[in-house]
Amino acid sequence: MKVSIASDHAGYELRKLVVAHLEEKGYEVLEGGADTAALPFSYVEAGQKIAEDILSGKADRGIAICGTGIGISIVVNKYKGIRCGLCNNEFMARMSRQHNDANVLAFGARVVGSSLALSMVDAFFAEEFAGERHAERVGDICAQEDRLFK
Repeated sequence: MKVSIASDHAGYELRKLVVAHLEEKGYEVLEGGADTAALPFSYVEAGQKIAEDILSGKADRGIAICGTGIGISIVVNKYKGIRCGLCNNEFMARMSRQHNDANVLAFGARVVGSSLALSMVDAFFAEEFAGERHAERVGDICAQEDRLFK
């Protein structure tokens, strides 16, 4: 599986840790965003990279990290076909996949610690979409996107 991951400057250090974790598990990682934690980098640009990687087929799923996770999750969710879950624990990461068929996991580097972040990443990638009654809701989301993004 190919994973696009990007962050602003606030998420730089945690992104590097997550990238190493994913590569150790055998994922192909497409990395973008800040080149350092010292210089400001826009979470908007980082989020755009993730969404474009997924929508172009370069990546299957994404991970979005900024200071709180809020800004970058808003950015990626502006794209038709992206369902990003802003998560603060493993349960939310699991449910974003099982119930919402999320293709992007977002979290805040200033909100979650590194071991929790890695646990959320593992939970997100371990789960599959449950379908059934949840497929109807995801279908409703897609239909709304179709109406809004003609």
